[in-house]
Amino acid sequence: MTGPESSRSSEGSKPHIVVFPFPAQGHLLPLLDLTHQLCLRGVNVSVVVTPGNLTYLSPLLAAHPTSITSVVFPFPPHPSLPSGVENVKDVGNSGNLPIMASLRQLRGPIVLWFRSHPNPPVALISDFFLGWTHDLCDQIGIPRFAFFSISAFLVSVIQFCCENIDQIKSTDPIHLLDLPRSPIFKEEHLPSVVRRCLQAPSPDLETIKDFSMNCLSYGTVFNSSQCLENEYLEYVKQRMGHDRFFVIGPLCSIGSGLKSQSGSIDPNLLSWLDGSPDGSVLYVCFGSQKALTKEQCDALALGLEKSMTRFVWVVKKDPIPDGFEDRVSGRGIVIRGWVPQLMVLRHVAVGGFLSHCGWNSVLEGITSGAVILGWPMEADQFVNAKLLVEHLGASVRVCEGAETVPDPDELGRLIAETMGESRSQVAARAEEIRRKTGAMTEANGSSIANLQRLVEEFGRLS
Repeated sequence: MTGPESSRSSEGSKPHIVVFPFPAQGHLLPLLDLTHQLCLRGVNVSVVVTPGNLTYLSPLLAAHPTSITSVVFPFPPHPSLPSGVENVKDVGNSGNLPIMASLRQLRGPIVLWFRSHPNPPVALISDFFLGWTHDLCDQIGIPRFAFFSISAFLVSVIQFCCENIDQIKSTDPIHLLDLPRSPIFKEEHLPSVVRRCLQAPSPDLETIKDFSMNCLSYGTVFNSSQCLENEYLEYVKQRMGHDRFFVIGPLCSIGSGLKSQSGSIDPNLLSWLDGSPDGSVLYVCFGSQKALTKEQCDALALGLEKSMTRFVWVVKKDPIPDGFEDRVSGRGIVIRGWVPQLMVLRHVAVGGFLSHCGWNSVLEGITSGAVILGWPMEADQFVNAKLLVEHLGASVRVCEGAETVPDPDELGRLIAETMGESRSQVAARAEEIRRKTGAMTEANGSSIANLQRLVEEFGRLS
């Protein structure tokens, strides 16, 4: 653990808070984006992190050398986790529960750090997967703000299901009649925390309890936007029962975010994009956790070939078919490893995004004006896809399911139609939403006003 930072007389008037992210890309990165914005507005922040995740703080530490302090604790071991694993991206979605269990063991060390600090924080912001920090904050006597890196639609679904578990156990599909728009879901499309509730008895009561603790938090912060899901934000706000409810997003579009400052596009890719017609390129990426099977890769590759659409396909260890890159040379590019996704999506040549519909990817696609071609696979993705396709009309569902192998002819047809001239209606809707979310994150927008309200709340607490 790093030692307590020394007090600085010049910074004594700045509020000091502590931030505790959950180590999964979709959770960690937006909370660090929020931390960046708080530092720009005069807040000092201590960030709780384990050694394997310290590298993610590098852009923050470089941007705010006097405002950010890392508080490094050894990662507590767990029998279900291989040695050295500290981030969900290294084990996939199945790593969420054991990592959540491991991090609970940091309660004692955090209390000791807090009590030895010469200028202890006045509040804690922690990820919604860390609901146990509500009790931690009660113990040390500071308020907890829950940070939601997921949609309010998803939070509404989880809350309703967990509170009405007996009512929904006997039906499939499940009708969530009391929610706005009365959405209907197949059981396998509900988030895993809800499906665990449906098991009797549930093996993960601590996880479910952790989520319920979020409703008790002193304040709530959402990485979302009123123009995307206002009715669900209002639903959650009513359940929280107070006005310390801050909708600050999409964070990827506020000011000069950390992502826009880090990384660069490969010169060859940039040159190829620069030479492509506006809106003609489909960007294909399924996030940091999901790798496709050989059968899925074969079908996707054939669908891309048949579509005759220009594309950039980002892969990890996915088995790309032999000869595929030669056959699409000039029209498509396969990239192995990391790319600056937001930079690529915001290139004028990119008009579509074939995505798993993780919330971060949804927000990056929407704020770039790209039409999202949804292939939800797990976790929150089916809920997000419903929001995009059925509620917002800014997306097309092309496949669904983690193990599903798409029909190449149908996939190729959907890609060609969505990216072609006939895509005008859904493309126009995507562009309209891009403009609306952009207005929310401009100087006079509601997200900026909420960000300032949050900073003022920390000032009052200090």
